[in-house]
Amino acid sequence: MLEYDWENSVGYWICMTSHEMRKALGMQLNQEGITLRQWEVLACLSSQGCGSQSELAEHLSIEPNTLAGVLSRMQKAGLLERKNCSEDRRRKRIHPTEKAEAVWKRVTAICHTMRAQAIAGLTSEEVALLKKLCGHIRQNVAQVIQDQQTQKADVA
Repeated sequence: MLEYDWENSVGYWICMTSHEMRKALGMQLNQEGITLRQWEVLACLSSQGCGSQSELAEHLSIEPNTLAGVLSRMQKAGLLERKNCSEDRRRKRIHPTEKAEAVWKRVTAICHTMRAQAIAGLTSEEVALLKKLCGHIRQNVAQVIQDQQTQKADVA
């Protein structure tokens, strides 16, 4: 039998919390006719601005081929359009449409409600501490990734 002390794994608790939040949010988004992955694309466009397919894939940590299908479905649904990049004619930039703006406003309200439900019963101090701790863990993990990339480059 494979054994591991899951109860004392911070990674486990972060992962499972994220999984439950994504599952609940996905169910609510589906009622609005949008998938969780499509919402992630819109969220990325909202926070990062328009980008290429490869930039979006990198930011979302998904394979470009997986993203291509999502983008095609979103384009068919009228949520985004692909425009030529002014610097490189071979590249297309992804832009949200007016329809996407309307959808974004509706689903943003859903997200706010979901977040409020997720932190129900926590004090504002506890929420602030949670954000601080998650930020610290994220920085630590980012440093691990950077160190591994540096080691990989040194070997090459």
